[in-house]
Parts: sequence; C-alpha cells; structure tokens
Amino acid sequence: MQARKKYIFMTFFATWLLLFLFGGDQIRRLPFFSSKKAGGLKSWPRWADGFLLKNFADPEELQSDDGDRAELSLKTRRELRRSIYKNSRCRMDTCFDFSKCREHGFKVFVYPLERGDPVSESYLKIITSMEESRYYTSNPEEACLFVLNIDTLDRDHLSVQYVHNINEKIQGFPLWNDGRNHLIFNLYSGTWPNYTEDLGFDIGQAILAKASFYVENFRPGFDISIPLFSKDHPRKGGERGWLQKTSVPPKKKYLLVFKGKRYLTGIGSDTRNALHHIHNGKDIISLTTCKHGKDWVKHKDKRCDKDNTDYEKFDYQELLHNSTFCIIPRGRRLGSFRFLEALQIPSTVRCLHSDKILAFQQQTQFLWEAYFSSVEKIVQTTLEIIKDRIFHQESRPKFFWNALPGGLLALPEYSTHLNDFPFYYLQHGSSPSNKFTAFIRAVSPIVSLSQPILKLIQAVSGSQYCAQILVLWSCEKPPPQSSKWPQTTVPLTIIQGSGKVSDRFLPYSAIGTDVVLSLDEHTSLSTGEVDFAFVVWRSFPDRIVGFPMRSHFWDASKSQWSYTSKWTNEFSMVLTAAAFYHRYYHSLFTNYLPARLRSLVDQIANCEDILMNFLVSAVTKLPPIKVTQKKQHRESPPQQLLKSAPPSNGNLHFSQRQECVNQFAAWFGYMPLVHSQFRLDPVLFKDQVSVLRKKYRHLERA
Repeated sequence: MQARKKYIFMTFFATWLLLFLFGGDQIRRLPFFSSKKAGGLKSWPRWADGFLLKNFADPEELQSDDGDRAELSLKTRRELRRSIYKNSRCRMDTCFDFSKCREHGFKVFVYPLERGDPVSESYLKIITSMEESRYYTSNPEEACLFVLNIDTLDRDHLSVQYVHNINEKIQGFPLWNDGRNHLIFNLYSGTWPNYTEDLGFDIGQAILAKASFYVENFRPGFDISIPLFSKDHPRKGGERGWLQKTSVPPKKKYLLVFKGKRYLTGIGSDTRNALHHIHNGKDIISLTTCKHGKDWVKHKDKRCDKDNTDYEKFDYQELLHNSTFCIIPRGRRLGSFRFLEALQIPSTVRCLHSDKILAFQQQTQFLWEAYFSSVEKIVQTTLEIIKDRIFHQESRPKFFWNALPGGLLALPEYSTHLNDFPFYYLQHGSSPSNKFTAFIRAVSPIVSLSQPILKLIQAVSGSQYCAQILVLWSCEKPPPQSSKWPQTTVPLTIIQGSGKVSDRFLPYSAIGTDVVLSLDEHTSLSTGEVDFAFVVWRSFPDRIVGFPMRSHFWDASKSQWSYTSKWTNEFSMVLTAAAFYHRYYHSLFTNYLPARLRSLVDQIANCEDILMNFLVSAVTKLPPIKVTQKKQHRESPPQQLLKSAPPSNGNLHFSQRQECVNQFAAWFGYMPLVHSQFRLDPVLFKDQVSVLRKKYRHLERA
C-alpha cells in the first residue's frame, strides 16, 4: 500500500513538473496562479487549458494569419465604434423620452414610404408588420416610437441594397431629434475583408434592433438582438416545428450535422475549415463547399474537389429534418466560435439522455413558433420588449416569455399574475374558480313570457355553479323593467350594448369569475347540461368547451377553406352560442386582434364566434371540447338580414361565414383550427342501467 501511494505521488509530481517546464506560461495564466485581478469583460475568454488538447488540424490546413488577422487593430476598432456609436452609454433612462408614451400609450409611427425609395422585400415585410400592428398610428403626434422609411437592413458597402447618404436624409427629418425614440433595424453590417460593425451612418440615440451584435457594441437594456432571417422568411404565420408525436422518443438518423460554405480565406475560414475533423460519415455529418466568392478557385486547397462533390449529395432540409442536433459555426459576421470546443461537441451530445433531448426540442420548437417563425413575430416581439421597458411596472415576468403560449399572447395589461391566465393552472397545480358568469346576448325585444331567453335564464340560474347572469342588451328597443325578468337566486344585471356583435367579447369589469358561459338568446339548455359542461371546462380551462360544433375543410377544387355545419363526428369549432371559456379571451379578442378584423365582423354582424375559435386555437394549438347536447343547435341569421331579404338570408349568412374563414386564415398566416373527434359524455350516459345510478340523468330526456 505504501509503495502504491509513493508511485501515485511520484507520477503526479512528474506530471506537474513536465507541465511547468513545457507549458509554464500557459499555466501561470490560470486564475489561481495569477496575482492580477480580473480585467474587464472580454468578448470570449482565452482557454488556459487549450494547449493540453491535441491539435487535430495540420498547420497547412489552417489558413495563414492573413485571415482573422485581417481584422482591424483594437485601437482602430474602438475609434470606428466611437464614430458610429457616439451614444454608446445610452440606456432607456438617458436616451428615451418616456413623456411621449404617457398621453396616448404605446403607439408606433412609421415614416411614409416615398416614391422611388429603394426598399428591400425584407424591410417591406417589417414595415407592413408594423403598420398592421395593434400599436400602429398614422399620427406622429400620438407616437411613442418611430420607425424610418429608409431600408437599413443591409449595410454592406458592396451590396446592391446598400442605401447611400443616410446621414443626410435623416438629418432632414423634423422628427429625427438625434434618433431619440427611434427604432432602427439591421441584419448585415460591415464589408469584406474585416466585416466590422460599420452601419455607415450615425444612429444617434436610436434603439438598434440588430442581428449578430458584437458584445462590445451592444447596449444592454436598450438595444435588441434579433435573429438573422433570409429574404424568403414568411411575413406571417411561418412553418410549424417538426416535432410531432411520432418524434417520441427523439431517435433520428443523424446525431449531428452541418452543411454550409467553407470560407477559404478571411474571417471565419479557420472555423469552417476545421469542422471536417468531426465528420465520421455515419451519424455525424459535416459538409462544406469551397464555392464562395468570385475567386474561390485561386485559393482552392486539396480538399475542395471532394468537399464540393460530397456537398451536393445531401439535401439541406433532409439533413436537418433527420438530425437531432445541428452545428451553427461562425460565418463572416456571425458571432464567434472556438475550434477546441467544436472537437468536444460529439462527445458532449452523446452524453445527453433522450428525456433531456426531448425537452430541448420542445422548448426550441416553442421559441421558434412563438417568436421567430415569421417576420411579423420578430417585429411583434421587438415591440413588446420595448413596451415592457417603457411600462416596466406592467411588464411581463420572465416566465411568460419562456412558457407556452409565450409572451406575445400573455398581455401584461390584463394581469402579471400567473393564476389569472387560463394556460398556467395545470403547470402550477392550481384550479380555476368554481363559479361561472352567464353572459347572454339579447337582440330581440321581449314581448312574451314564453320567449327562449326567459327559459334560458331560469335554467342557467338553477345551476349550482352559477354566480351571476349578465344580459348584453343589443336591441334597438329599451330593455324591459326588472319586474319583467324571471326571479333568480343569483344577481341578474343588464348591460347596454352598442349593437355590435363584437360587444359580446369586450372585457367587461362586471364579469366577476374566471369563466364565462357565453349564450345566444335562442339557445336551449337544461340545468344539467350547464352543470356537466362546467365540470368539463374546469379540466380544460384553456379551451372552449361547449355544445354546438362546426368544422372546416380544404376545398381543393376552389383552392380555399370551406365552412360546414353538417352534423358529423369531426369538428374544429364550438360556437359561442353555448360555450364556456376563460374570461381572459375577452381581453385577448379586444386588445390583441387588429381593429380591422373586429370591424369586419361588426360590419356583417356575423362570424364573431368563428373568430374567437381561431384565436383560442392559435393560443392553445388544440381543438375545442365538445360535450353532450340533447338538441341540435341551428344558426340564426342576424336581425338585419331577417328584415331585408328573408328568402335568401340563410344563404348569405352561410356564404359570409365561408368568406370569414378564409379572411381569418389569411390574417393569422396559417390555419390555426384543429380537428377533433373527441366528445365528452357523463359516466353511464345512455347505458342500459337504472337512471338512479346516473348523475346527469336529465341529459337523456328528449
């Protein structure tokens, strides 16, 4: 035992002696051997143990110092930075005028495009998304934030989309004010060979929303880092993530892939050239091509021919679709990359358990769909970040940004408490309230005691879960006196409406419960049906739960979506003529959807129920829940149609709903409705057993 300890000690001592002899300088740089205090924050640390790792690249394979060394000296870069970022110390408190946001709230003004101004397709998508935003205003006097009409996305001097003389142009804008309260978008900056962060104009005190920020230029809490997107990136909607139920467990053909250009010289060349060392041709694929730039043949090396051939063998989308991980090395402009760490990537990803990989994939897909899948979402996210900074007392908690359905759909003006939203109950083990508010829209005068609305009020008030009944009076004639209404055991309140169909989804302060039972005046329900549907909703608080269902389908012959009211086993909508949902969706309907969609449904007095289904399905990515109903619901055309053309009003009502489905899908950028064949019935429903064993026995009566 003593000899063994002595041998271990001598081996340890000899190892450290060799390290000091041959690597003393590097070891002395380690923190515990250095008496110097840590300096300022560096963009990337120097790895002191780098010399201990084997150099997998031959010297001739790596490019000469003419590549990355072609970068400007530190002093020159600092001087260049000062000329571009004269207000490098800008923060919201010092370079933003909050007073412009107090009177009219958060409003965004976009400088009108002038004829002949060169605008790229990508920047046009940004401007259009701004103008369709709920924050847009055409009046600069109301604006809190300003966006230029000058395309600043591509600031590469060699690009055909580079806009010249921006300084002269913006100085002539009366609203410029040294960039104060302005937002500037940029994707590319600098040019060959150094690719320094040169925008070519003075941004002043403007907020910069930029892809590929240098760390030293980023102003925390002021600038915004955005993803680099291509000109083909969709303006709306965007492609859904590829993670499906069949992906569990996440077993794919490849473990790790990369396919891209291999720069032969200049910035990024060392990184890309070194990636072939991790390629094994089996589960780790690294494919590069030398075909980049006009004179790539001049710098061609011995690997180029084979690399170019292998590069063409694999489809890029096929590789990504069938790989668990992908590598994102630095390019000419993108970030930084450490070769030594790249060599450790294969062993690192092999150690990850399938459960952790699945969690990574789920979170990545959520972030993609919530914030990055379209230009519109990138713009919306940018605006919401700025809005949270301005109204920080009503800003979103970090949890909202990082959990379904995402920060864009969790409005802080409604609440910043998790328990006030319908999607967080299950995650936190809490439950929604055990009472509901019945909300009935009345459009017809009450002339008889046998009218359906009076029977409906009696049936709903008999529910043990009903807390109050609100009647939205949308009739031209005044509501009857209180003595004409049925006697109920719960409060009955009349709300005077304006006659618009969208009024039924306003966020009324009179709604005192988490859940709303939305009803039409002609709906026929029993107390048992109401009780059962409410119990079901408490298990699905983020969805619409109700009785009358409808569906949609793609009509290939007309290349458009179609609406159907056929009574089938499959559905994608539950109409709000008789449905439970969380009251938060009133706020989302009113404050999230654009005014033009609400104006559309008000103009035709139709489709507000379809629009609510679109909204909720877009939030949840799930279908509504259908529950048992003893009577089939029939749609009633609005009163103005009944007065005008009785023979054709039914056809017009239906054709309007067909058109609505297509217009709503166009605004969302995709079809959010989800089909389902799932219906919930009470236990023992219609079973041949004694009715005394059934809790909801009245549901089976004709």
